[in-house]
Amino acid sequence: MRFIDAVTTDYEYQGFWGSFGDIIWWFLWMFVFIAYLFVLFAIISDLFRDHKLNGWFKALWIIFLLFLPFLTALVYLIARGRGMGERSQAQAKQLQAAQAEYIKSVTGGAAGTSPTEEIAKAKSLLDSGAITQAEFDSLKAKALS
Repeated sequence: MRFIDAVTTDYEYQGFWGSFGDIIWWFLWMFVFIAYLFVLFAIISDLFRDHKLNGWFKALWIIFLLFLPFLTALVYLIARGRGMGERSQAQAKQLQAAQAEYIKSVTGGAAGTSPTEEIAKAKSLLDSGAITQAEFDSLKAKALS
């Protein structure tokens, strides 16, 4: 058998499940596509999160993302990546502060107080006559549990 005959054998496509290499390539390309979608959505959300950037420049970035998607995404990540991280971090801090404020308003300010502070507040209410001894005992048991 000649070498050229060994190399140019007739390969018949076996379908999607016919070749393990085809499956690996398919999964690789799906991973790349999904990663690109994540990057694209991160860039678009960052564009709308940035209040310093003019609306025309935002529209220009979107247009370039439509017509030159991979190159524009790469340029955006290189040119504005640091600011992108800072804006994301600022938004996360803002959301965390809003959540903490909401929790504090719902729990009546009891979140973050120690049991000794709660017992001291209950004792001052007992001393002022606002609550009875039974109510003080229940508040004390609740604080200690």
